Amino acid sequence: MTIPIESLKIIIEKHEDGYVSYPLGLKGVVAGQGDSYDEALADVTSAIKFHIETFGAEAFFEDSPVLEAFIAETRIAA
Repeated sequence: MTIPIESLKIIIEKHEDGYVSYPLGLKGVVAGQGDSYDEALADVTSAIKFHIETFGAEAFFEDSPVLEAFIAETRIAA
């Protein structure tokens, strides 16, 4: 079954030992990793494709609550 997808929002985190990536809006656990941003993005893209091939339309929330994703930082006074 082929499900047309234009794009998904991906979070990519940089850690001391590499990068971790995961999509928003999919059911289940889908993640990727790599030594670079590009490797983590390629790995999660592959994982997303496999997840969708395995679960089809069931891989998606009917109405994803994610419209946009933001990264913000704040300071808390001690």
